Amino acid sequence: MYFLKTENSFDAAHFLWGYDGKCRNIHGHRWRVSAEIKSESLEEEGQTRGMVVDFGDLKRDLKSLCDYFDHSLIMEEGSLKNETLEALLSESFNIKQVSFRPTAENFARFFFEKLKGKGYQVRRIEVYETPSNCAAYEE
Repeated sequence: MYFLKTENSFDAAHFLWGYDGKCRNIHGHRWRVSAEIKSESLEEEGQTRGMVVDFGDLKRDLKSLCDYFDHSLIMEEGSLKNETLEALLSESFNIKQVSFRPTAENFARFFFEKLKGKGYQVRRIEVYETPSNCAAYEE
């Protein structure tokens, strides 16, 4: 079995709606996403002969996913009053609404599914909120 691993990061704020603790307040992280893919074989022909995939493609696809969230406020749909959301949007804040609670655990699954949807055989995704705290997702 072959494994490839790459990382990317983004800076973004979030809050945990309905959480009784510090994280209910808006706060930011340098999110670091580590993606590991796998393959039982290598490409046999063409430019990618001897490779699982071109590292450049994997890096580009992960970067694209991370760039979407960079310098944004990530929030769970329905977690702010409409008036609050409209006010933030009227000030041109970069708001990214997601259908899940924006925890590291849920982001690990989110990135897993997105890369899998691009055709990668994803082995594991790790999402770090801090340099020493991460959540991982595998199937």
